[in-house]
Amino acid sequence: MFRRFHVRSNTLFKLKEAIPDSCLNRLLISGRECQVRSLAASAAAQPKEQDGKKLSQKKKEVESNRGDSKSFGLNLFRGQISADQVFPFPEVLTPDQRQELQELVDPTAKFFEEVNDAAKNDTLEKVEDHTMKGLCELGAFGLQVPQDLGGLGLTNTQYARLVEIVGAHDLGVGITLGAHQSIGFKGILLFGNPEQKEKYLPRVASGEDMAAFCLTEPASGSDASSIRTRAVPSADGSHYVLNGSKIWISNGGLAEVFTVFAQCPVTDERTGETKDKVTAFIVERKFGGVTSGPAEKKMGIKASNTAEVYFEDVKVPAENVLGGVGGGFKVAMNILNNGRFGMAAALSGTMRYCISKAVDHAANRTQFGKKIETYGAIQEKIARMTMMHYVTESMAYMISGNMDQGSAEFQIEAAISKIFASECAWFCADEAIQVLGGMGYMKDCGVERVMRDLRIFRIFEGTNDILRLFISLTGIQYAGSQLKELQKALANPTANFGLLVGAGAKRAKRLVGMPTGDVSLAKFVHSDLAGPADKTAKSVDAFGGVIEDLLLKYNKRIIDEQFILKRLADAAIDIYGMVAVLSRASRSISNNYISAGHEKMMVEVWCNEAAQRIKTNLHEATDASSKKNFDKMGTIAKEVVGNGGVFHRNALGF
Repeated sequence: MFRRFHVRSNTLFKLKEAIPDSCLNRLLISGRECQVRSLAASAAAQPKEQDGKKLSQKKKEVESNRGDSKSFGLNLFRGQISADQVFPFPEVLTPDQRQELQELVDPTAKFFEEVNDAAKNDTLEKVEDHTMKGLCELGAFGLQVPQDLGGLGLTNTQYARLVEIVGAHDLGVGITLGAHQSIGFKGILLFGNPEQKEKYLPRVASGEDMAAFCLTEPASGSDASSIRTRAVPSADGSHYVLNGSKIWISNGGLAEVFTVFAQCPVTDERTGETKDKVTAFIVERKFGGVTSGPAEKKMGIKASNTAEVYFEDVKVPAENVLGGVGGGFKVAMNILNNGRFGMAAALSGTMRYCISKAVDHAANRTQFGKKIETYGAIQEKIARMTMMHYVTESMAYMISGNMDQGSAEFQIEAAISKIFASECAWFCADEAIQVLGGMGYMKDCGVERVMRDLRIFRIFEGTNDILRLFISLTGIQYAGSQLKELQKALANPTANFGLLVGAGAKRAKRLVGMPTGDVSLAKFVHSDLAGPADKTAKSVDAFGGVIEDLLLKYNKRIIDEQFILKRLADAAIDIYGMVAVLSRASRSISNNYISAGHEKMMVEVWCNEAAQRIKTNLHEATDASSKKNFDKMGTIAKEVVGNGGVFHRNALGF
């Protein structure tokens, strides 16, 4: 059936190690426990070589010296197009997998239409018992657990299609499922040893035991390194004694199995020095000393259980360490990065629901003698909602396809999809209510509940503000390595003459406002989309030039320029969206899909407007007057904070 949603806030692991020569630090992000995680099963297939899609020989020579990534998102920060993961649009399902998925889609949709009652779940603030039982029977609690361990063994793309159905019907149920499998036991799936998998996966896949992900604490929100929960090894090494508490844990009051992150003393074998390092543990409630607080009262996703979890002298067997002692950051990061695409898939379903509600009303509501669908104000709303859905869905299936093809580097793309989907879904719900008018504001309409449920998604899985920094700083770090190579080349210009001439020519063209000529999408995109493809290529080239300029200007200090970093992230998000829809629409046109002309129009409008947004964001990232505005906004904020609220007087003076 479908995958899991989870609600948790994100975690900024901090900038860890400075990049040599570029002086940039590494931003590591993990979303918090209550996230809507996609539980990506291990992808079996290896990336396929695509004829006619290889980089030029000159570029390959440079890359061979750098061990470059194939990630489109990373290479974007170098002003380059890495086409392997974006062209052509991924088609990864075998005929058998496609048939299997088609056989799951109808029963899943029927279950949510006829058995699950989202409004009642919201009122009761719990998922009804018969619904939970039905989900177990559908196999919804172990979508990506291997079949030999009791699960359905679905691929990421299959999972994405089913979670889309959940998102269209009930995000509260989605969170319950997601907290369980997308993050709750996901660590066991990714990092568990054979014994751990044999012991726990059949129980959680069947729904016999619920799972939860325990990272967030009262004093550690986005900074996971500040967690205070501790696990101390016993004298004989047989177990660890765990003490601490975790807050806002999805399924916290329901779970029997927890993935818990705690500080643990680790001794360096070389130096003999002992330091605390975060370690992941598999903890069972039946170990004793594990208790839960009352369910939290929330704005939305009320059907899901969110509670504080307490650990008091819990004896955790040494064999329940997950991913090695001191390896907790790696475990958490992989769990969270692996699942973000699932949010885009789920929220594309939510957006589809909102659009259908708005369209139904617009087609039947008459005002001033005409159906309101005929008015430009309504048409623009419906068109924008639909374009946002198209981009979101394209991102979701592009990333899931990359994962199924064996891609290991998709962290930037997944973060982009999470930000974009959560913000566009909110926009669609808001606009749907506006189209519906007073009816949309009424509880019985259903969109009111959706809007309340949606608000958490910009906080889950890493807040969008933190994820924007993650996107920019991760990309800048990667771009900085290119400058490092150029610095090395300067030390031996004769041996690296070609590299230096190429880099110098590119920079000279940028200085006089000319395109470098290195970036083109012509051979990847259908000729009917040549216009938007050209705009996208120029945006990539301009983006790379701005990144290079900012690196040279700010060096290490770029880390502190968050006004600029936000705008760079927004530009990167727009560029990835442009590429995703160009790829998908090219496939539709080439295959003569009935919707090809419709998709072409959406791509043209979307890319035209996105190119303008990118131009504005890049200008503001480099413009001196914009920098002055940023400085003033910083001062305004400091004065308001210092005053404990609004600083200016009331307009009447009292």
